[in-house]
Amino acid sequence: MKKMLAVLAFIAAAAPVFAATQTVTLSVPSMHCAICPVTVKKALTGVDGVSKVEVSLEKKDAVVTYDDTKTDVQKLTKATANAGYPSSVVSH
Repeated sequence: MKKMLAVLAFIAAAAPVFAATQTVTLSVPSMHCAICPVTVKKALTGVDGVSKVEVSLEKKDAVVTYDDTKTDVQKLTKATANAGYPSSVVSH
């Protein structure tokens, strides 16, 4: 029985972790010109795990699709802040 439990524990630990694709909308209120969305998009696409970024100057937001096993919202907001455009979560 102990050996069987050890085998099951090993299998469970070795099982692949399945990525869950997440989408978050970030408010980026400091965007004010045509270059701003380009800079924000470049910063976000540089984050490992990000698969899609749509930035709107009119809405002053960024919609980001990412692999939650590789990144998280804190890393995304840090990336925009490091690019000079602080952001906050609108919806997740």
